[in-house]
Amino acid sequence: MSLHSHNKIWVHLIWETLDHQKILDKEARIKVSEFLFNYSKEKTVFMKINFVNSDHVHALIDLPTNISVEECIKLYKGASSHFINQNRLTQNKFHWGRGYGAFSVSESQIPNVIDYIKNQEAHHRGKSFNEEYQLFLKKHNLLVNG
Repeated sequence: MSLHSHNKIWVHLIWETLDHQKILDKEARIKVSEFLFNYSKEKTVFMKINFVNSDHVHALIDLPTNISVEECIKLYKGASSHFINQNRLTQNKFHWGRGYGAFSVSESQIPNVIDYIKNQEAHHRGKSFNEEYQLFLKKHNLLVNG
């Protein structure tokens, strides 16, 4: 039997707009979501699901062996902000904020993460992005003062 390299590294990515601005309307959000799926295919990154909110994005990807999390997020943020600006999806020049969240997901939790991402609109009726993100940091033991 010969050895072959295999990996499956699920990552839940989260990034936000500059200054938490709720700047993406529903039409823009749909276009950006489609763009992210197509761009993922082009870059050979399997994206299981994404949801573009007015001020942040959630995406679940299977990270390939030839790209780091940081490179992947730079590609997504750079290409999508270019797409948004080129297609004038916002009134002013669009920018994503600095930084991102990247959280590992075990295979057994994939259905839960998919449901969580699918239900973003309902979820954010009761919780702001900042509240949501603080819970992610706490859950993953990343809070400095928590």
